[in-house]
Amino acid sequence: MLERARELIHFKRFIQTEFYPSLVYTIKWLVLAIFIGLLVGSASAFFLFALQWTTEYREANLYIIALLPLGGLLIGWVYYRFGESVVKGNNQLLEEFYNPLKPIPLRMAPLVLFGTIATHLFGGSAGREGTAVQMGGAIADQFTKWFKLKPIDRKTVITLGVAAGFASVFGTPLAGAIFALEWLMIGRVRYESILPAFLGAYVADYACTDFWAAHHTHYEIPFIPDLNLANVLWIIPAGICFGLAGRLFAKATTFWAEIFKKLIHYPPLRPVVGGAMVAILVFLIGTTKYIGLGVPTIVEAFNAELPWYDFLAKIGFTSLTLGAGFKGGEVTPLFYTGATLGNILSGVIPLPMALLAGMGFVAVFSGATNTPLSCTLMGIELFGAESGVYVGLACVVAYLFSGHSGIYGSQVIGSPKHSSLEHSKGKSLGKLE
Repeated sequence: MLERARELIHFKRFIQTEFYPSLVYTIKWLVLAIFIGLLVGSASAFFLFALQWTTEYREANLYIIALLPLGGLLIGWVYYRFGESVVKGNNQLLEEFYNPLKPIPLRMAPLVLFGTIATHLFGGSAGREGTAVQMGGAIADQFTKWFKLKPIDRKTVITLGVAAGFASVFGTPLAGAIFALEWLMIGRVRYESILPAFLGAYVADYACTDFWAAHHTHYEIPFIPDLNLANVLWIIPAGICFGLAGRLFAKATTFWAEIFKKLIHYPPLRPVVGGAMVAILVFLIGTTKYIGLGVPTIVEAFNAELPWYDFLAKIGFTSLTLGAGFKGGEVTPLFYTGATLGNILSGVIPLPMALLAGMGFVAVFSGATNTPLSCTLMGIELFGAESGVYVGLACVVAYLFSGHSGIYGSQVIGSPKHSSLEHSKGKSLGKLE
Protein backbone atom coordinates (compact mmCIF):
# COMPACT_ATOMS: atom_id res chain seq x y z
CA MET A 1 0.00 0.00 0.00
CA LEU A 2 2.83 2.36 0.86
CA GLU A 3 4.49 1.74 -2.52
CA ARG A 4 1.19 2.33 -4.26
CA ALA A 5 0.77 5.62 -2.44
CA ARG A 6 4.24 6.75 -3.47
CA GLU A 7 3.50 5.95 -7.10
CA LEU A 8 0.32 8.02 -6.97
CA ILE A 9 2.20 10.93 -5.41
CA HIS A 10 4.89 10.76 -8.11
CA PHE A 11 2.24 10.54 -10.83
CA LYS A 12 0.36 13.52 -9.41
CA ARG A 13 3.59 15.49 -9.21
CA PHE A 14 4.39 14.57 -12.82
CA ILE A 15 0.94 15.76 -13.96
CA GLN A 16 1.26 19.04 -12.08
CA THR A 17 4.89 19.89 -12.77
CA GLU A 18 5.56 18.41 -16.22
CA PHE A 19 2.55 17.10 -18.15
CA TYR A 20 0.17 20.00 -17.57
CA PRO A 21 2.76 22.75 -18.25
CA SER A 22 3.85 20.89 -21.41
CA LEU A 23 0.24 20.61 -22.56
CA VAL A 24 -0.38 24.33 -22.00
CA TYR A 25 2.91 25.14 -23.77
CA THR A 26 1.97 22.97 -26.75
CA ILE A 27 -1.49 24.50 -27.13
CA LYS A 28 -0.11 28.02 -26.79
CA TRP A 29 2.52 27.58 -29.47
CA LEU A 30 0.23 25.58 -31.73
CA VAL A 31 -2.15 28.53 -31.83
CA LEU A 32 0.68 30.98 -32.47
CA ALA A 33 2.24 28.69 -35.08
CA ILE A 34 -1.04 28.47 -36.98
CA PHE A 35 -1.47 32.25 -37.09
CA ILE A 36 2.17 33.02 -37.87
CA GLY A 37 2.64 30.06 -40.22
CA LEU A 38 -0.41 30.97 -42.31
CA LEU A 39 0.68 34.61 -42.59
CA VAL A 40 4.32 33.85 -43.38
CA GLY A 41 3.46 30.99 -45.76
CA SER A 42 1.05 33.25 -47.63
CA ALA A 43 3.67 35.99 -47.82
CA SER A 44 6.18 33.48 -49.21
CA ALA A 45 3.67 32.28 -51.79
CA PHE A 46 3.07 35.84 -52.96
CA PHE A 47 6.82 36.39 -53.07
CA LEU A 48 7.39 33.23 -55.16
CA PHE A 49 4.65 34.15 -57.62
CA ALA A 50 6.02 37.69 -57.94
CA LEU A 51 9.54 36.36 -58.38
CA GLN A 52 8.44 33.97 -61.13
CA TRP A 53 6.66 36.76 -63.01
CA THR A 54 9.62 39.09 -62.53
CA THR A 55 12.10 36.54 -63.88
CA GLU A 56 9.95 35.74 -66.92
CA TYR A 57 9.45 39.42 -67.69
CA ARG A 58 13.17 40.20 -67.44
CA GLU A 59 14.15 37.29 -69.68
CA ALA A 60 11.57 38.38 -72.25
CA ASN A 61 12.69 42.02 -72.12
CA LEU A 62 16.46 41.99 -71.70
CA TYR A 63 16.75 45.73 -72.34
CA ILE A 64 15.54 46.27 -68.78
CA ILE A 65 18.96 45.15 -67.51
CA ALA A 66 20.32 48.48 -68.77
CA LEU A 67 18.10 50.11 -66.14
CA LEU A 68 19.77 48.21 -63.29
CA PRO A 69 21.59 51.36 -62.05
CA LEU A 70 18.23 53.17 -61.94
CA GLY A 71 16.73 50.24 -60.05
CA GLY A 72 19.67 50.38 -57.66
CA LEU A 73 19.08 54.07 -57.04
CA LEU A 74 15.43 53.36 -56.28
CA ILE A 75 16.27 50.56 -53.84
CA GLY A 76 19.07 52.54 -52.22
CA TRP A 77 16.97 55.67 -51.77
CA VAL A 78 13.94 53.80 -50.39
CA TYR A 79 16.10 52.05 -47.79
CA TYR A 80 17.98 55.25 -47.00
CA ARG A 81 14.72 57.16 -46.54
CA PHE A 82 12.49 54.54 -44.92
CA GLY A 83 14.60 51.51 -44.04
CA GLU A 84 17.40 52.71 -41.80
CA SER A 85 15.93 50.73 -38.90
CA VAL A 86 15.87 47.45 -40.87
CA VAL A 87 18.84 47.77 -43.19
CA LYS A 88 20.87 45.05 -41.42
CA GLY A 89 18.47 42.37 -42.64
CA ASN A 90 19.21 38.86 -41.41
CA ASN A 91 21.92 40.12 -39.09
CA GLN A 92 19.34 42.32 -37.38
CA LEU A 93 17.27 39.24 -36.55
CA LEU A 94 20.35 37.64 -35.02
CA GLU A 95 21.22 40.75 -33.01
CA GLU A 96 17.69 41.07 -31.67
CA PHE A 97 17.81 37.43 -30.65
CA TYR A 98 21.06 37.83 -28.73
CA ASN A 99 20.21 41.23 -27.23
CA PRO A 100 16.46 42.00 -27.43
CA LEU A 101 15.90 45.75 -27.46
CA LYS A 102 12.73 46.52 -29.38
CA PRO A 103 10.35 44.69 -31.76
CA ILE A 104 11.52 44.37 -35.34
CA PRO A 105 9.64 46.98 -37.39
CA LEU A 106 6.96 45.44 -39.60
CA ARG A 107 8.26 47.59 -42.45
CA MET A 108 11.14 45.11 -42.82
CA ALA A 109 8.77 42.72 -44.64
CA PRO A 110 7.45 45.01 -47.42
CA LEU A 111 10.80 46.74 -47.83
CA VAL A 112 12.81 43.56 -48.36
CA LEU A 113 10.04 42.19 -50.62
CA PHE A 114 10.15 45.34 -52.75
CA GLY A 115 13.96 45.42 -52.78
CA THR A 116 14.31 41.78 -53.82
CA ILE A 117 11.70 41.96 -56.57
CA ALA A 118 13.32 45.12 -57.94
CA THR A 119 16.76 43.51 -57.80
CA HIS A 120 15.59 40.53 -59.83
CA LEU A 121 13.47 42.59 -62.23
CA PHE A 122 16.39 44.76 -63.32
CA GLY A 123 18.95 41.94 -63.48
CA GLY A 124 20.79 41.68 -60.20
CA SER A 125 22.14 38.35 -58.98
CA ALA A 126 20.53 37.40 -55.68
CA GLY A 127 18.50 34.73 -53.94
CA ARG A 128 15.30 34.53 -51.93
CA GLU A 129 16.12 33.01 -48.52
CA GLY A 130 17.03 36.33 -46.95
CA THR A 131 13.75 37.85 -48.06
CA ALA A 132 11.65 34.98 -46.72
CA VAL A 133 13.54 34.86 -43.41
CA GLN A 134 13.25 38.61 -42.90
CA MET A 135 9.55 38.62 -43.77
CA GLY A 136 9.01 35.69 -41.42
CA GLY A 137 10.94 37.26 -38.56
CA ALA A 138 9.28 40.67 -38.95
CA ILE A 139 5.75 39.28 -39.19
CA ALA A 140 6.26 36.90 -36.28
CA ASP A 141 7.76 39.54 -34.00
CA GLN A 142 4.58 41.64 -34.25
CA PHE A 143 2.85 38.95 -32.20
CA THR A 144 5.10 39.93 -29.30
CA LYS A 145 3.13 43.18 -29.11
CA TRP A 146 -0.27 41.91 -30.16
CA PHE A 147 -0.32 39.00 -27.68
CA LYS A 148 1.71 40.86 -25.02
CA LEU A 149 4.17 37.98 -24.81
CA LYS A 150 6.83 37.79 -22.15
CA PRO A 151 10.39 38.75 -23.11
CA ILE A 152 11.48 35.13 -22.78
CA ASP A 153 8.94 34.15 -25.46
CA ARG A 154 10.22 36.70 -27.94
CA LYS A 155 13.22 34.61 -28.92
CA THR A 156 10.90 31.70 -29.62
CA VAL A 157 8.62 33.88 -31.73
CA ILE A 158 11.55 35.06 -33.87
CA THR A 159 12.75 31.47 -34.24
CA LEU A 160 9.26 30.40 -35.30
CA GLY A 161 9.10 33.15 -37.93
CA VAL A 162 12.50 32.27 -39.36
CA ALA A 163 11.53 28.59 -39.56
CA ALA A 164 8.27 29.47 -41.29
CA GLY A 165 9.94 31.72 -43.85
CA PHE A 166 12.73 29.32 -44.73
CA ALA A 167 10.49 26.25 -44.89
CA SER A 168 7.84 27.84 -47.07
CA VAL A 169 10.13 29.48 -49.61
CA PHE A 170 12.03 26.24 -50.31
CA GLY A 171 9.36 23.64 -49.54
CA THR A 172 11.58 21.97 -46.93
CA PRO A 173 9.86 22.04 -43.50
CA LEU A 174 12.38 19.80 -41.73
CA ALA A 175 15.34 21.85 -42.92
CA GLY A 176 13.48 25.09 -42.20
CA ALA A 177 12.78 24.10 -38.59
CA ILE A 178 16.34 22.99 -37.88
CA PHE A 179 17.84 25.97 -39.71
CA ALA A 180 15.97 28.34 -37.39
CA LEU A 181 17.39 26.49 -34.37
CA GLU A 182 20.91 26.11 -35.78
CA TRP A 183 21.77 29.41 -37.46
CA LEU A 184 21.44 31.40 -34.23
CA MET A 185 24.72 30.20 -32.77
CA ILE A 186 27.54 28.30 -34.46
CA GLY A 187 27.98 24.87 -32.94
CA ARG A 188 24.76 24.92 -30.92
CA VAL A 189 21.14 23.90 -31.56
CA ARG A 190 18.62 25.69 -29.34
CA TYR A 191 16.21 22.91 -28.44
CA GLU A 192 14.02 25.09 -26.20
CA SER A 193 12.23 26.35 -29.34
CA ILE A 194 12.09 23.05 -31.21
CA LEU A 195 8.32 22.51 -31.00
CA PRO A 196 7.33 26.03 -32.18
CA ALA A 197 9.93 25.85 -34.96
CA PHE A 198 8.59 22.56 -36.28
CA LEU A 199 4.95 23.63 -35.98
CA GLY A 200 5.58 26.95 -37.70
CA ALA A 201 7.64 25.35 -40.48
CA TYR A 202 4.96 22.81 -41.33
CA VAL A 203 2.05 25.24 -41.19
CA ALA A 204 3.88 27.77 -43.38
CA ASP A 205 4.91 25.10 -45.88
CA TYR A 206 1.31 23.87 -46.05
CA ALA A 207 0.00 27.38 -46.59
CA CYS A 208 2.51 28.12 -49.34
CA THR A 209 2.58 24.79 -51.16
CA ASP A 210 -0.82 23.18 -50.60
CA PHE A 211 -3.15 26.11 -50.02
CA TRP A 212 -1.67 28.62 -52.47
CA ALA A 213 -0.10 25.97 -54.76
CA ALA A 214 3.21 27.80 -55.04
CA HIS A 215 5.75 25.96 -57.19
CA HIS A 216 9.05 24.56 -55.96
CA THR A 217 11.74 23.30 -58.33
CA HIS A 218 12.19 19.53 -58.40
CA TYR A 219 15.72 18.12 -58.34
CA GLU A 220 16.57 14.49 -58.95
CA ILE A 221 19.58 12.26 -58.37
CA PRO A 222 18.71 9.21 -60.48
CA PHE A 223 21.51 6.94 -59.22
CA ILE A 224 23.09 6.64 -55.78
CA PRO A 225 26.11 4.30 -55.73
CA ASP A 226 26.54 1.75 -52.96
CA LEU A 227 28.36 2.94 -49.89
CA ASN A 228 31.88 1.59 -49.63
CA LEU A 229 35.13 2.88 -48.17
CA ALA A 230 36.38 4.29 -51.47
CA ASN A 231 33.20 6.28 -52.10
CA VAL A 232 33.13 7.61 -48.55
CA LEU A 233 36.76 8.73 -48.82
CA TRP A 234 36.01 10.57 -52.07
CA ILE A 235 33.41 12.66 -50.24
CA ILE A 236 36.15 14.30 -48.17
CA PRO A 237 38.03 16.17 -50.95
CA ALA A 238 34.68 17.15 -52.45
CA GLY A 239 33.52 18.51 -49.09
CA ILE A 240 36.76 20.46 -48.68
CA CYS A 241 36.21 22.12 -52.07
CA PHE A 242 32.61 22.94 -51.15
CA GLY A 243 33.69 24.44 -47.83
CA LEU A 244 36.32 26.62 -49.47
CA ALA A 245 33.76 27.77 -52.05
CA GLY A 246 31.37 28.76 -49.26
CA ARG A 247 34.15 30.68 -47.55
CA LEU A 248 35.05 32.43 -50.82
CA PHE A 249 31.41 33.41 -51.32
CA ALA A 250 31.20 34.97 -47.84
CA LYS A 251 34.55 36.74 -48.17
CA ALA A 252 33.70 38.11 -51.62
CA THR A 253 30.42 39.61 -50.42
CA THR A 254 32.14 41.22 -47.44
CA PHE A 255 34.92 42.51 -49.71
CA TRP A 256 32.53 44.31 -52.07
CA ALA A 257 30.45 45.71 -49.20
CA GLU A 258 33.57 47.21 -47.60
CA ILE A 259 34.81 48.61 -50.92
CA PHE A 260 31.52 50.38 -51.64
CA LYS A 261 31.25 51.76 -48.10
CA LYS A 262 34.81 53.05 -48.25
CA LEU A 263 34.60 54.68 -51.67
CA ILE A 264 30.97 55.86 -51.77
CA HIS A 265 29.74 57.62 -48.63
CA TYR A 266 26.17 58.29 -49.84
CA PRO A 267 24.40 54.89 -49.52
CA PRO A 268 21.85 55.29 -52.36
CA LEU A 269 24.70 55.74 -54.87
CA ARG A 270 26.36 52.40 -54.02
CA PRO A 271 23.81 50.22 -55.85
CA VAL A 272 23.88 52.68 -58.75
CA VAL A 273 27.58 52.07 -59.32
CA GLY A 274 27.28 48.36 -58.55
CA GLY A 275 24.27 48.06 -60.86
CA ALA A 276 26.17 49.72 -63.68
CA MET A 277 29.05 47.28 -63.20
CA VAL A 278 26.74 44.25 -63.26
CA ALA A 279 24.81 45.49 -66.30
CA ILE A 280 28.00 46.19 -68.26
CA LEU A 281 29.37 42.74 -67.42
CA VAL A 282 26.13 41.07 -68.55
CA PHE A 283 26.21 42.80 -71.92
CA LEU A 284 29.94 42.15 -72.35
CA ILE A 285 29.70 38.39 -71.78
CA GLY A 286 26.42 38.12 -73.69
CA THR A 287 24.48 35.87 -71.31
CA THR A 288 22.06 36.24 -68.40
CA LYS A 289 22.86 32.87 -66.81
CA TYR A 290 24.75 34.50 -63.93
CA ILE A 291 22.04 36.92 -62.82
CA GLY A 292 18.74 36.29 -61.09
CA LEU A 293 18.26 33.03 -59.22
CA GLY A 294 19.96 30.88 -61.84
CA VAL A 295 17.59 27.94 -61.34
CA PRO A 296 17.82 26.66 -64.96
CA THR A 297 21.60 26.33 -64.60
CA ILE A 298 21.20 24.58 -61.24
CA VAL A 299 18.88 22.02 -62.84
CA GLU A 300 21.26 21.62 -65.77
CA ALA A 301 24.16 20.93 -63.38
CA PHE A 302 22.54 17.60 -62.47
CA ASN A 303 22.62 16.17 -65.98
CA ALA A 304 24.93 18.08 -68.35
CA GLU A 305 28.56 19.21 -68.40
CA LEU A 306 28.98 22.89 -67.65
CA PRO A 307 31.89 25.34 -68.05
CA TRP A 308 34.42 25.12 -65.21
CA TYR A 309 34.09 28.81 -64.36
CA ASP A 310 30.32 28.91 -63.76
CA PHE A 311 30.60 28.72 -59.98
CA LEU A 312 33.21 31.51 -59.88
CA ALA A 313 31.11 33.73 -62.13
CA LYS A 314 28.05 33.28 -59.92
CA ILE A 315 30.07 34.13 -56.82
CA GLY A 316 31.37 37.23 -58.56
CA PHE A 317 28.00 38.48 -59.79
CA THR A 318 26.18 37.77 -56.53
CA SER A 319 28.83 39.22 -54.22
CA LEU A 320 28.98 42.36 -56.36
CA THR A 321 25.18 42.69 -56.41
CA LEU A 322 24.66 42.21 -52.68
CA GLY A 323 27.82 44.03 -51.66
CA ALA A 324 26.63 47.09 -53.57
CA GLY A 325 23.41 47.20 -51.55
CA PHE A 326 20.86 45.34 -53.64
CA LYS A 327 18.45 43.09 -51.75
CA GLY A 328 17.77 39.37 -51.77
CA GLY A 329 19.14 36.24 -50.22
CA GLU A 330 22.36 34.35 -50.71
CA VAL A 331 21.15 30.77 -50.46
CA THR A 332 19.94 30.10 -54.02
CA PRO A 333 23.21 31.54 -55.43
CA LEU A 334 24.97 29.23 -52.97
CA PHE A 335 22.93 26.35 -54.41
CA TYR A 336 24.09 27.46 -57.87
CA THR A 337 27.72 27.68 -56.73
CA GLY A 338 27.64 24.25 -55.14
CA ALA A 339 25.77 22.46 -57.91
CA THR A 340 28.02 23.82 -60.67
CA LEU A 341 31.16 23.12 -58.63
CA GLY A 342 29.95 19.56 -58.02
CA ASN A 343 29.32 19.28 -61.75
CA ILE A 344 32.95 20.20 -62.42
CA LEU A 345 34.31 17.85 -59.76
CA SER A 346 32.59 14.91 -61.42
CA GLY A 347 35.40 15.07 -63.98
CA VAL A 348 38.01 14.18 -61.35
CA ILE A 349 36.04 12.47 -58.57
CA PRO A 350 34.57 9.07 -59.52
CA LEU A 351 31.06 9.74 -58.26
CA PRO A 352 27.95 10.39 -60.40
CA MET A 353 27.56 13.94 -61.69
CA ALA A 354 24.05 14.35 -60.26
CA LEU A 355 25.17 13.12 -56.86
CA LEU A 356 28.13 15.53 -56.72
CA ALA A 357 25.89 18.38 -57.90
CA GLY A 358 23.42 17.53 -55.12
CA MET A 359 26.20 17.26 -52.54
CA GLY A 360 27.56 20.65 -53.59
CA PHE A 361 24.06 22.13 -53.67
CA VAL A 362 23.69 21.76 -49.89
CA ALA A 363 27.35 21.57 -48.78
CA VAL A 364 28.38 25.04 -50.02
CA PHE A 365 25.27 26.34 -48.28
CA SER A 366 26.41 24.51 -45.14
CA GLY A 367 29.88 26.05 -45.27
CA ALA A 368 28.64 29.58 -45.88
CA THR A 369 25.90 29.54 -43.22
CA ASN A 370 27.50 27.19 -40.65
CA THR A 371 24.36 25.02 -40.52
CA PRO A 372 25.39 21.43 -41.38
CA LEU A 373 22.38 19.71 -39.78
CA SER A 374 19.71 21.70 -41.58
CA CYS A 375 21.62 21.41 -44.86
CA THR A 376 21.81 17.63 -44.46
CA LEU A 377 18.06 17.47 -43.86
CA MET A 378 17.47 19.72 -46.86
CA GLY A 379 19.48 17.32 -49.03
CA ILE A 380 17.39 14.40 -47.79
CA GLU A 381 14.13 16.28 -48.36
CA LEU A 382 15.12 17.37 -51.87
CA PHE A 383 17.02 14.32 -53.13
CA GLY A 384 15.74 11.42 -51.04
CA ALA A 385 17.00 9.48 -48.04
CA GLU A 386 19.29 7.33 -50.19
CA SER A 387 21.61 10.32 -50.59
CA GLY A 388 21.73 10.96 -46.85
CA VAL A 389 25.24 9.72 -46.03
CA TYR A 390 26.76 11.43 -49.07
CA VAL A 391 25.15 14.83 -48.52
CA GLY A 392 25.52 14.61 -44.74
CA LEU A 393 29.26 13.96 -44.76
CA ALA A 394 29.79 16.56 -47.48
CA CYS A 395 27.92 19.16 -45.39
CA VAL A 396 29.92 18.37 -42.26
CA VAL A 397 33.29 18.51 -44.06
CA ALA A 398 32.30 21.77 -45.79
CA TYR A 399 31.22 23.21 -42.44
CA LEU A 400 34.60 22.39 -40.95
CA PHE A 401 36.74 23.67 -43.83
CA SER A 402 34.85 26.93 -44.34
CA GLY A 403 36.44 28.10 -41.10
CA HIS A 404 34.87 30.61 -38.75
CA SER A 405 33.44 32.74 -41.52
CA GLY A 406 30.01 33.01 -43.08
CA ILE A 407 27.43 35.17 -44.76
CA TYR A 408 25.89 36.15 -41.41
CA GLY A 409 28.43 38.42 -39.76
CA SER A 410 26.44 38.63 -36.51
CA GLN A 411 26.51 34.88 -35.87
CA VAL A 412 28.04 34.08 -32.48
CA ILE A 413 30.35 31.12 -32.01
CA GLY A 414 28.75 28.99 -29.31
CA SER A 415 31.09 26.05 -29.82
CA PRO A 416 34.24 26.16 -32.00
CA LYS A 417 34.36 23.83 -34.96
CA HIS A 418 37.10 21.81 -33.31
CA SER A 419 38.97 21.88 -30.01
CA SER A 420 42.08 23.66 -31.27
CA LEU A 421 39.96 26.75 -31.99
CA GLU A 422 38.61 27.12 -28.45
CA HIS A 423 39.93 30.69 -28.27
CA SER A 424 37.24 31.88 -30.70
CA LYS A 425 34.29 30.81 -28.51
CA GLY A 426 31.76 33.55 -27.79
CA LYS A 427 32.92 35.88 -30.56
CA SER A 428 30.84 36.94 -33.54
CA LEU A 429 31.96 36.36 -37.11
CA GLY A 430 32.03 40.11 -37.62
CA LYS A 431 34.53 40.54 -34.79
CA LEU A 432 36.63 37.62 -36.04
CA GLU A 433 36.80 39.11 -39.48
